[in-house]
Amino acid sequence: MWFSFWRSRDRFTLDHLRYLTDQLAKVQIVNEVNKDFVIEALRSIAELITYGDQHDPSFFEFFMEKQVVAEFVRVLKLSRTVSIPLQLLQTVSIMIQNLRSEHAIYYMFSNEHMNYLITYSFDFRNEELLSYYISFLRAISGKLNKNTISLLVKTRNDEVVSFPLYVEAIRFAFHEENMIRTAVRTVTLNVYHVGDECVNRYITSAPHTEYFSNLVSFFRNQCMDLNRLVSETLKNPGPDSTSAIVAAVDEIEDNLYYFSDVISAGIPDVGRLITDSILMLLIFPMLLPSLRIVDTNDMQSGVVTSLYLLCCILRIVKIKDLANTIVAALFYPLETFTRFSRGKVNGYISDRGLTSVSQEPDDDNIAKCNAECLTVNVPQSSSSSGLDTESIMSEDNCSSSNLALREVLLAYVTKGDDVQVLGSLSVLATLLQTKELDESMLDRLGILPQRKQHKKQLLQALVGEASGEEQLFSSENSLMRDGSGCEPGVYLEKIKEQYGLSFLSSDFLMSPRVPRFQVLDALVSLFCRSNISAETLWDGGWLLRQLLPYSEAEFNIHHLELLQVSYKNSATALVKEVRGFWPDLLITVLCNEWRKCKRAMESSYPPKEPKCILFPSQMLSSEEDIPEGSSFAAGEKMHEVVKVFVVLHQLQIFTLGRYLPEKPLIYPPGDLPANSRAQTSGLDVSGPKPGTEVSLVSAVPCRIAFERGKERHFCFLAISAGTSGWLVLAEELPLKKPYGVVRVAAPLAGCNVCIFVCHICIFILNQVVWLADTYGTNLSCWFRV
Repeated sequence: MWFSFWRSRDRFTLDHLRYLTDQLAKVQIVNEVNKDFVIEALRSIAELITYGDQHDPSFFEFFMEKQVVAEFVRVLKLSRTVSIPLQLLQTVSIMIQNLRSEHAIYYMFSNEHMNYLITYSFDFRNEELLSYYISFLRAISGKLNKNTISLLVKTRNDEVVSFPLYVEAIRFAFHEENMIRTAVRTVTLNVYHVGDECVNRYITSAPHTEYFSNLVSFFRNQCMDLNRLVSETLKNPGPDSTSAIVAAVDEIEDNLYYFSDVISAGIPDVGRLITDSILMLLIFPMLLPSLRIVDTNDMQSGVVTSLYLLCCILRIVKIKDLANTIVAALFYPLETFTRFSRGKVNGYISDRGLTSVSQEPDDDNIAKCNAECLTVNVPQSSSSSGLDTESIMSEDNCSSSNLALREVLLAYVTKGDDVQVLGSLSVLATLLQTKELDESMLDRLGILPQRKQHKKQLLQALVGEASGEEQLFSSENSLMRDGSGCEPGVYLEKIKEQYGLSFLSSDFLMSPRVPRFQVLDALVSLFCRSNISAETLWDGGWLLRQLLPYSEAEFNIHHLELLQVSYKNSATALVKEVRGFWPDLLITVLCNEWRKCKRAMESSYPPKEPKCILFPSQMLSSEEDIPEGSSFAAGEKMHEVVKVFVVLHQLQIFTLGRYLPEKPLIYPPGDLPANSRAQTSGLDVSGPKPGTEVSLVSAVPCRIAFERGKERHFCFLAISAGTSGWLVLAEELPLKKPYGVVRVAAPLAGCNVCIFVCHICIFILNQVVWLADTYGTNLSCWFRV
């Protein structure tokens, strides 16, 4: 009896739901006295409706019959405390997220109750209330489809004139809190992916199109913040600044992936809107003008950030027009975009590239720079690249203003510092992997892979565009023999018409074979540079292998001579490491790096991601860079020398048309006397063991006596097999000379043989002295060599 009295009442019943709704209907004012009851009633109703949707349909039928949503709205109007709106938004969000019945969702979205809650004037100064509100919007957007979205819009003559969910959500698209921005993007993507034509026209009509330009403007500000962080890190590197750059990079890439997701929704004109905004607000006025050639002693933050951002945009934002327009812009001189960056772009005063505080130019300096600019005429030759990088890099900064941006990138490869080289290579590699780019654009840049060239020539020959023999075997590329290919010309004309940039670069009129020679010349000169890190050289090697997958390649005699000299220099540096701190690890590191380099060269992707250019690594390239007595720094230098040697050695094998082996050919047959000595000693690869019979040719004889008058004949012998070596003490066989039996074998383990022999001799001498002291015998009679 007492147990039944205290037993709790079953809350999940229709009677309990009826009780709660009746009590809620009696509420005429919400104050401090009854707010707790109202909050508990709202929370319990959400639980009961969620339960009923999955177990008993009568729950939701009662909910609709009593129009409980209308009661929610009435209670909200009566509320004077922030706790009621908080609970109400949470209650409705929970119900919408957990309702599975499509009929229930239709009811929740009908009667304008949701739109009333969406447009209600909440006090968003309360951060918690704003978070609940954004979660409420996200919950609604998660239930959108072509049927339910019509319940949340207002139409006139079959055209959407009001969409509160979308309009209110994008109000917080640029909120300072990252979680709120992320939730708003989820709401917009859910709207975009519904695919309703009327809603799409509403989204792409004024003034709602400003959202996309504002997105790019917000993204531009993030890019400027990243550039400031990079500039500060170059001045004062440290773990805190590095972590700040990592966070900024993650946010920038998230924004670009959001752009990509928006475009993937397939809404007409959205791709064009984003393309125009990126070009007019970011690419033309900021990124391209920042690719100026400056002294390596100056801060390179603007250049580094611009190269990284170009890679990210091309790699993530999959828009064909955007990618091809960026490539077409590379044929324009830098001066074109320098002038473009000083004007107004769509009402915005654009920045003069990505410059740090110390780099901000004033108007007087700009005028002076323009007045002193030198005209650089790029020679047009079909036999050489015509790119005089020495004059480019040695002139004043302004002298690069007449160079095409494509040539500026190649100038970074040939004369820039390590970060500039890596950034330029990353841009070229990204362009090579951008599927949205037309092959004719890649060919004009000089980076169309040879296999694609042959494939396209074969296709043209098969369809009868020209003689098959002429197409396939002519030394002159015939893809665009007249120098006015279809696709590049189309995008150049589009830049002129849409963006007002009119300039016909002489670089574009030259023979299509010249850009390819320029790229090849730049890469070969890169491998001849001694101030570039091994990892950057690996990136250059990967790009070269992508462009020229066949061993016959397009190398001329000058290229082969340069590569040969560079290879010999690296081999000389490697030999010096034999006398360094870590000779015992040299072979192991060489084998490991050989395998890594081979995998990197044969991979479909470059060895390093573009973001690595923002985190330059220190390179120990000379003896002066090694702190005195630092074995760690010496090991880092040895590792660097090995990686440089490996990539140049593999390129040598590639240029000779040979197959690249899985392992380096460290021990050519007959080249090493140690190998021949191991063979003549009669040992196998397992090495000497006690009791093994060996040949004592070239051994050092000695006599050891352990008792008076009983001397025994021994020999010292240094032998090796593969990468292992031993110092052997063998006893002569009187009846089988010159052979003996191994008594003791000490591994050399890569040590200096002379020093190790001395140590072994000293050890044996100490043992003999100990025996002499122990047995009281004459030492001179015991040990004679």
